[in-house]
Amino acid sequence: MKKILSALLLAMMVLGGCSGNGKTEGNGASQDTLILGAYTVPKDAYQKEIIPAFQDMWKKKTGRDVVFQESYMASGAQSRTIASGFEADIAALSLEKDVVRLQEKGLITHDWKTTKYNGFVTRSVVVMAFREGNPKQIKDWEDLTRDDVDVIYPSPKTSGGAMWFVNAIYGSALKMTEIREGKQNVDAAFQLLKKIQRRVKVMDKSGRSSVTTFENGIGDVLLTYENEAMLRQKQGKIFPFIVPSCTILIENPIALIDKNVDKHGNREVAEAFVEFVLTRDAQRSFARFGFRAVDEAVGVEFSEKYIVPEYLFDVNYLGGWDRIQKDLYDPEGAWSRIVLELANES
Repeated sequence: MKKILSALLLAMMVLGGCSGNGKTEGNGASQDTLILGAYTVPKDAYQKEIIPAFQDMWKKKTGRDVVFQESYMASGAQSRTIASGFEADIAALSLEKDVVRLQEKGLITHDWKTTKYNGFVTRSVVVMAFREGNPKQIKDWEDLTRDDVDVIYPSPKTSGGAMWFVNAIYGSALKMTEIREGKQNVDAAFQLLKKIQRRVKVMDKSGRSSVTTFENGIGDVLLTYENEAMLRQKQGKIFPFIVPSCTILIENPIALIDKNVDKHGNREVAEAFVEFVLTRDAQRSFARFGFRAVDEAVGVEFSEKYIVPEYLFDVNYLGGWDRIQKDLYDPEGAWSRIVLELANES
């Protein structure tokens, strides 16, 4: 509870004090207000291109300004903060289960998956970043089990990204054993995950924090989003990475939060923003910042930039999020048991 209250306070501090009113009068001009609660990774895309473009569009369409108040933190933490009272109008999170939490809380009452892209706004894949020149010769998942390799990725307890990374490790073993043996080998997946978890040096609260840790010189390999690695390269940094031949397709959801927009009286502008991020121009903006577009036509435009891994799989291959939660993250799940076993070993 203390962690949730702290996160809620942080969100309010980031916003600088929100009145809770979606329409205000400032300097004689009418304006709308939108509160965006997002996970950390797409911050640059939203702030540098998506939000300014929407503000221009909204001004031309309605004659009104729209002011954004934004909060960015790890997806799980953001979801729990919204569920605990942070009045975000829109949630843009890392994984579907974090939006489902808000739905189950009664904050989202409409069918948020009825968009033409099933509620998703961006895609990505899990990749491996390594040091310049690849001194440890990192090529695939088994390399992350070696005694001379230190791995960095965040904690699944707070980070949606971390769940994607764990899912990628576990699912890749299931996929490759199915190809070699004709069936999934759950024990092999457990053992690969345990061996890699043993090599994890630091587990931060968010994917962005793990990138910072890696950039500070800690670890040999960083598990991260492809878009995070591409963003670093876009910024001119030396940030080499590989896309494993077997990895997971990441799909990131966005949803309007009915209870809050009804309270704030800004449903029209909130709905317009959710529609806007799915437009072709907005999807191109996301693609420029390293995200794989959900719009197929934009995906074709950027096809040379985004390779398709040979053995790509998605959450459905792992049985969906309910099954993943049970198999990996519940107290008897694989990742939870591995963390306990390794703690007992030390």
